[in-house]
Amino acid sequence: MDDLVAARLQMAISLGFHIVFACIGMTMPWLMAAAQWKFIRTRRPVYLQLARAWSKGVAVFFAVGAVSGTVLSFELGLLWPKFMEHAGPIIGLPFSWEGTAFFVEAIAIGIFLYGFGRVPERIHFASGIVVGLSGVASGVLVVAANSWMNSPAGFRWVDGQAVDVDPVAAMFNPAWPSQALHMTLAAFVSTAFGVAGVHAFRLLKNPSSEMHRIALRVALAIGAVAALLQPLSGDISAQHVTKRQPAKLAAMEAHYHTERNASFMLGGIPDDDKQVVRGAIEIPYLLSLLAHHDPFAEVTGLDRIPRENWPPTLICHIAFQIMIAAGTALAGLGTAFLGMLWLRPKWLEHRRFLKVVAAATPLGFIAVEAGWTVTEVGRQPWIIYGVLRTKDAVTPMPGLVWPLMFMLVVYLVLGVVIAWIMTHLIRLAEDAEKRGTSADEFADPAPPSPKAAHG
Repeated sequence: MDDLVAARLQMAISLGFHIVFACIGMTMPWLMAAAQWKFIRTRRPVYLQLARAWSKGVAVFFAVGAVSGTVLSFELGLLWPKFMEHAGPIIGLPFSWEGTAFFVEAIAIGIFLYGFGRVPERIHFASGIVVGLSGVASGVLVVAANSWMNSPAGFRWVDGQAVDVDPVAAMFNPAWPSQALHMTLAAFVSTAFGVAGVHAFRLLKNPSSEMHRIALRVALAIGAVAALLQPLSGDISAQHVTKRQPAKLAAMEAHYHTERNASFMLGGIPDDDKQVVRGAIEIPYLLSLLAHHDPFAEVTGLDRIPRENWPPTLICHIAFQIMIAAGTALAGLGTAFLGMLWLRPKWLEHRRFLKVVAAATPLGFIAVEAGWTVTEVGRQPWIIYGVLRTKDAVTPMPGLVWPLMFMLVVYLVLGVVIAWIMTHLIRLAEDAEKRGTSADEFADPAPPSPKAAHG
């Protein structure tokens, strides 16, 4: 295997593994905080049980995300030294702020986990909100670095070197707002529907569980709203890509020929040699409408891009189609949930609906993985778009296939261990529900008596 391919595969696998936990870390704290808030308002023990159960999941996923994120930071330096040589001084600012957000999140998680019944409940609830805010901040700040790779800013490139570096301008690059919004909503969609799917599956096994029933509704409510907002952020992203990365847009759509009234290709297999898409369903005018908000606008095709600068069309097109299909399915499921919640709440407990929700468990994460494939592969052959090619940034160290195989084994084992831990935690939560939990366990701690205070 070519060392460049091995390096890219290792980064792809590491990022693909880590991004799942990044999404969960941005969303799960809001689920546990929502459950805790409902308990504070209603004093129903089931919400306390749910908050406890979700907080344990947050802790596990936070730990794994921290480890996998650290691995990624090392890989950037070891596999792509030329990239870090140039990019380090430019995009170090968002990474440093991300580190701050990480430490705040770690402290808040500790308070939340060990604060049940030990700190005033509203302070305890506030710590959960801090976990959620810092989790989202971490994700948004990391996206700032990635968006800079897609839309470089804050420096001038002179004779192969970056000069006049402005880290603030680099951090607030033109692609950041659209990518950050799209990624944040994707995190909420994928995690919320994933959590809902797990609880739907357990509710099929245990129809009498009030905890799973409530958890299903909370997760679906958050996921449905995010899924319906996601197309709006997708439109914003499409406008940015059209303007700044026409090669990526052309590869996503397998749009070979520049033309007006461009059709949207639904499905199909691109053929770069003959520059056609086989088996696609063409929707007239739609690509022009999506790209420019004008059905008659001209859309740049790959024929205007030098062949050596073409992204891998087949990968980009298929990944884009997968993302669109999965996102559309979840938006439909979210719409169905909101309709039933309003008109026929009892249908939410129907076994057919629960089976559909359970089957949709991985769809959000599939969409996230496909979307990041489009983002990263669509930038090729550049590691810094229009500035530094990927092949010029890879390490000269030989034998990169062995680290790749090692990481594959590590992530496989880690994935199995996490699945076992989460299954165990779910069963513990179900046992706790059967035993019952008193609301007094979460009451504000009583002040010390005067006698105890004075010794």
